Amino acid sequence: MTKKTILISGGTGLVGRHLCEKLKEKDYQVTLLSRENHHDPDFPAYFWSPEKNEIDRKALDTADYIIHLAGANIGEQRWTKERRHVIRDSRIKSAGMLLEKIKESRYRPQAFISASAVGYYGAITSNKILTETDAPANDFLGETCRLWEQAADRFEQLGIRTVKIRTGVVLTKNGGALEKIVTPVKLGIGSPIGTGRQYLPWIHVDDLSSIYIKAIEDTQMNGAYNAVSPDYKTNSEFTRTVARILKKPFWFPNIPTFVLKTMFGKMSEMLLNGSRISSDKIREAGFEFKYPYIDSALTNLFENNKP
Repeated sequence: MTKKTILISGGTGLVGRHLCEKLKEKDYQVTLLSRENHHDPDFPAYFWSPEKNEIDRKALDTADYIIHLAGANIGEQRWTKERRHVIRDSRIKSAGMLLEKIKESRYRPQAFISASAVGYYGAITSNKILTETDAPANDFLGETCRLWEQAADRFEQLGIRTVKIRTGVVLTKNGGALEKIVTPVKLGIGSPIGTGRQYLPWIHVDDLSSIYIKAIEDTQMNGAYNAVSPDYKTNSEFTRTVARILKKPFWFPNIPTFVLKTMFGKMSEMLLNGSRISSDKIREAGFEFKYPYIDSALTNLFENNKP
């Protein structure tokens, strides 16, 4: 039986690297889109440049499925006007280019699976549990995610099944948000940020990869799905759990809101706000979380990696 080929944009990022390995374990052929020379016999790469509207057509001609993860890191730099354009364009224009190139090709992938984010619901803290039917927020994150998903929805015009994965904070062994939270805790100076009452929607990278694989294999999956754990935790509860598992003190006062705003500008909004996000839809589709609770997720991630 011929292996199915999964073409991934953004495959060398934090989530992409992990997903590539999981797909390989499931005996898929994985190919990548890359702007740079990429020499990995396990994951061959094809050149693309969304900025120049260029792509190696062989990438699309051999793809049974496309997973679109490409996008500039939202937590890497302050959100200047220029940076906001980069964050938005790197997601939307790259999807648009893929669509146009597929239109020119005689091949059609069986599904287009796009990353999105729980930022769709905005940088807000409320008592409401947000679901996929809620409207996008009228702020930078909400508008970016709306346009991002709108770009993905256009693939449906070609009869391509389209799935959008609204992702929370992804927990991984190395790098990402968890590393930023863990570092001060390891130093004994961990503390909540702002009020600490804002929720932190999270997901273990293993579960996120499994959701992408389910989106490939489950032909009934269409539309948007929240990729977040069912275990609701505030920033304070999350940080306190990290300290407990690492056996570190947790007594420093909260980091004041004005300090975060001074350090990060508009980007501080996503740190200082957060609501509960429902995972009911993906679970009703038959998905079972391997790490549904924060204790089991952190215990796994800190295994052989404690200070």
